[in-house]
Amino acid sequence: MKIICIGRNYSDHIAELANEKPTDPVIFLKPDTAILLKKQPFFIPDFSNDVHHEVEILVKINRIGKHIDKKFASKYYDEIGLGIDFTARDLQKKLKEKGLPWEKAKAFDGAAVIGQFIHKKNFDDINAIDFMLKKNNSIVQKSNTSLMLWKIDELIEYISKYFTLKIGDVIFTGTPSGVSKIQPNDVLTGFMAGEENFKIKIK
Repeated sequence: MKIICIGRNYSDHIAELANEKPTDPVIFLKPDTAILLKKQPFFIPDFSNDVHHEVEILVKINRIGKHIDKKFASKYYDEIGLGIDFTARDLQKKLKEKGLPWEKAKAFDGAAVIGQFIHKKNFDDINAIDFMLKKNNSIVQKSNTSLMLWKIDELIEYISKYFTLKIGDVIFTGTPSGVSKIQPNDVLTGFMAGEENFKIKIK
């Protein structure tokens, strides 16, 4: 399986990091080794002093597809989840300044938290899902999928132009504003549609 991540999909996060608003979705990949194992803490890597949390809605692909039309995209997933795209912001800044790829800052071991997946039938509207992240019981990120620049079906159409989607692939759909540095002993708890979805301890 592969992890396909979308950057700059919420206007407030684009403004937060003073990035340019893209004309097309920004895509990057994480290997399966980036997945944080269930019930394991996240260890801050020794190559970064500024790792940020980025909570995101996830989509799990359920069939093989290529060049998928938006009107058929909903057939390619049944489950919606929540996760974190951990980002070594200091390293990412250096890489971006040199025009280099982001993978060292985004795709390192443990950088992808994948919470519980919920069948999409449990949501009234997948384009209006509330989600949030608490750090030590304080809300740090809070948003709704209605605020995505590109909605889930649009992302699937766009991604499948370039990459064949396979069963088990996971799409990280982008993060809203509120990203911030994590510290040892922090506890991050993700909520989707008002229900706790994951809890991660930071070491």
